[in-house]
Amino acid sequence: MKKTVTWVLVADAARARILRNEGPGRGIEREVVQEFAQEIPPGREIMADRPGRGFESANPGRHAKEPSSDPREVEALRFLREVVAYLEKANNTRAFDRLVLVAPPAALGTLRAQVSKPLAAKVTGELNKDLTHVPVHDMAKHLGDVMRV
Repeated sequence: MKKTVTWVLVADAARARILRNEGPGRGIEREVVQEFAQEIPPGREIMADRPGRGFESANPGRHAKEPSSDPREVEALRFLREVVAYLEKANNTRAFDRLVLVAPPAALGTLRAQVSKPLAAKVTGELNKDLTHVPVHDMAKHLGDVMRV
């Protein structure tokens, strides 16, 4: 009988790791399949330059322009797209049968929006928590609600 391989993606906006389970009662393997990390500097460092200036259309006044998007959110989106691209490639090579997503609310929403339909079909569970700091050997305790470990 073929093993059912489940990958568990534990992520937030700056860290992600993929854990592996080979079926009920087998637990989470201690070896991490893949790990991703990025450092998102504070917004004041990303936007270190003074904002641009603009003219009023109705009078001769000037004002500072606000950035069109939060630079920290842009970095988080870029990072999560990189993680999803890795999952898409792995799905194309049939590296796993099921996928469980574990992330805080904002990151989970971003992940949902980025996955393709074939990858979304493999998602068997989601956990709305930030478990990026939980050691691998303690992860099974937290996943009991979304999968049989």
